[in-house]
Amino acid sequence: MDNGKLVADLRRGVLVLAVLSQLRSRRYGYSLRQALDAGGMPVEEGTLYPLLRRLEAQGVLESAWNTDGAAPRRYYWLSAEGRRLLAEMTGSWRRQVAVMDALLDDVPAGRGETAWTPAT
Repeated sequence: MDNGKLVADLRRGVLVLAVLSQLRSRRYGYSLRQALDAGGMPVEEGTLYPLLRRLEAQGVLESAWNTDGAAPRRYYWLSAEGRRLLAEMTGSWRRQVAVMDALLDDVPAGRGETAWTPAT
């Protein structure tokens, strides 16, 4: 069994939320990678930049080039739609974490369900 693939699938599922959480203020790609890495979510360039382009095409992000420094940098930030999506995804994430915490801790959901026990 390839546990690494399953863990990667789980991580990939939260990458969009992680990226959105870090783009509440303007960041260029490399600084975004550093922030994600510092927060425990390292991401490869080959994963991050296509995701940024896709989110921008979907209207979730805005971007602009800054050519004032030594090297031109493309900065990204949340659009109004991106801020709405971040709020929606944050609420969904927090609900899912509560559900998973209960499931992992084997705590009943509080709706009267009983645990199923196989017949012996």
